[in-house]
Amino acid sequence: MPDTTPSTVEEMLASIRDEALRSDAFKLLDLLRETTGEEPEIWSSNTVGFGRYHYKYASGTEGEFFDIGFAPRSGHLTLYVMSGLRGFEPILERLGPHQSSKSTVHMKTLADLDLDVLRDLVRECLAHLRRVERDLGAIPRMSEIPPRQGQDSP
Repeated sequence: MPDTTPSTVEEMLASIRDEALRSDAFKLLDLLRETTGEEPEIWSSNTVGFGRYHYKYASGTEGEFFDIGFAPRSGHLTLYVMSGLRGFEPILERLGPHQSSKSTVHMKTLADLDLDVLRDLVRECLAHLRRVERDLGAIPRMSEIPPRQGQDSP
């Protein structure tokens, strides 16, 4: 059986069957590339990540993961925010229609969102992640990441 695993992020996104979702995925790719200043990497069969951070749990488990990423899902895009979203409510309230949880933002279409607010969210999440990493020496489990207090500086 031939290997059908995509070799590039662009190839992976081009394989999305839903035309609107595929278009939004490429727009989000460009937005995240521009906002993070990082090049995208495939982290799993359908997850695109930007940047890297070192995590270390109290158990001693250590590793690396992406700072922020996204994945096309059935009918929506999911943004993975590794800083967590506690304390980001004021930004999320201005974003537009979405659903969010501890570390994810589910978006049906980018056209419904304020993309400047999305850029602000990404910048602030990255700054918060850097602050936590600087203060603690590594990123702990998400449940142990302190909530954002006001605006963070990188």
